[in-house]
Amino acid sequence: MSTLYRPDLLYAKGEFLRHAGLLAGENGRILAITQDASQADATVDLPGKALLPGFVNTHSHAFQRLIRGKAESRATSGNNFWSWRSTMYRAAAQLDPADIYDVARMAFLEMALSGITTVGEFHYLHKTPDGKPYDDPNLLSKQVIGAAQSVGIRIVLLRAAYLRSGFELAHDPGQRRFFESSAEFKANMDALLRDCPENSNEVRLGIAPHSIRAVPLDAMRDIADYGGSKKLPIHMHISEQPLENETCVREYGATPVTLLANAGILGPEWTAVHAIHVNDRERAMLADADVTVCSCPTTERNLGDGILEAGAFMERGVRIALGSDSQAQIDPLEDARELDYHLRLAHRQRAILDRIGKKSIAERLFACATINGAHALQVEAGNLAAGSFADFFTVDLRDPSIAGHASEDLLPLLVFGLNRTAIRDVAVNGRLLVRDGRHVLEEEIVVRYEETCRKVWRNAQS
Repeated sequence: MSTLYRPDLLYAKGEFLRHAGLLAGENGRILAITQDASQADATVDLPGKALLPGFVNTHSHAFQRLIRGKAESRATSGNNFWSWRSTMYRAAAQLDPADIYDVARMAFLEMALSGITTVGEFHYLHKTPDGKPYDDPNLLSKQVIGAAQSVGIRIVLLRAAYLRSGFELAHDPGQRRFFESSAEFKANMDALLRDCPENSNEVRLGIAPHSIRAVPLDAMRDIADYGGSKKLPIHMHISEQPLENETCVREYGATPVTLLANAGILGPEWTAVHAIHVNDRERAMLADADVTVCSCPTTERNLGDGILEAGAFMERGVRIALGSDSQAQIDPLEDARELDYHLRLAHRQRAILDRIGKKSIAERLFACATINGAHALQVEAGNLAAGSFADFFTVDLRDPSIAGHASEDLLPLLVFGLNRTAIRDVAVNGRLLVRDGRHVLEEEIVVRYEETCRKVWRNAQS
């Protein structure tokens, strides 16, 4: 059954079109951009709204939604990224499989309400709280996948390899749920690939060697070869913190980007998450390897990680995608605008990214939140064109945050000024999961999350 969605405005090919609708097929893909209702079995009118391609959240740790607001004190979480992890580990240690499902559903619900239609879930909780495998070693991965399916957003489960705590470090007890050997990781990944249908509209898979501190170079080669043989996206944290670079130099005599580039490991299937503390030579290496960079500005500012030199990457033609990471805030357009706002503060100039290439700054930032993430996750999404997944969101054109727009300034108004509450409808695979700002399961998901949150933090403090 095909459905024609008819808004007042539709964003396609870099402009807002009037008298254009999106025709979604039964297979969940866009059949055409058209206003011809005779081609449709059903019609959904969306008056007073603009329709845009759904956002792609390239990097998420869903369970960390649980620590929002819990790690904002130096007394409990220290003053830097490394001490912040203690709060995260304390929460992770309390979660049973049902808790992981409920917390992930809460994160994914918030994403859906924000216009996110695809999430790349960088998943590294594998074992029981005491570090033993479940009867099904992929139980927790499947709980997270099930949470995404319940909410209705597409998930690319990036199963993480986590082999050690770091160079010359003993295993950290807070990480016992993360650890697997390289052989365990590949065997469990094979099993997950068998259990998940290939090229599903709803569920895709990828791999995520966590970082060079967690996966030594020889194992990194092995895991990268494995991912390449399966044609999977490969994501990895790279140079988020200066200490990560320093320890890598002590172990290998090179920083992470230089190490991986010289080893010939990097390629177009790779996404380097963060890539903050890199120099021009390393940016050139990432560009030469056609690597995507995923920035997570709202998390990076929350953790004090530093500022991505987005302009320096864009000038070299590097695609930048966006992620919510620790869930400090889930708002794709806030992440997009912060790419430029952070540079404005650092350089004390305005519109830094507007001087690059022919596209406007708004087009460039909107692409970071949509099509670039789709590329990083290897999904046919991020734009409204025949053959792509029928994923979209609508905004209320009379919302106070964008009222008074003209056709030529609507995209800049959306990118730099839209309130999240202006997002009214969200569809994945041509099916509406949010209608007029509400998700059908919203109340149940929130109630169960509140119960889980109380239980987890009560247990964490006992």
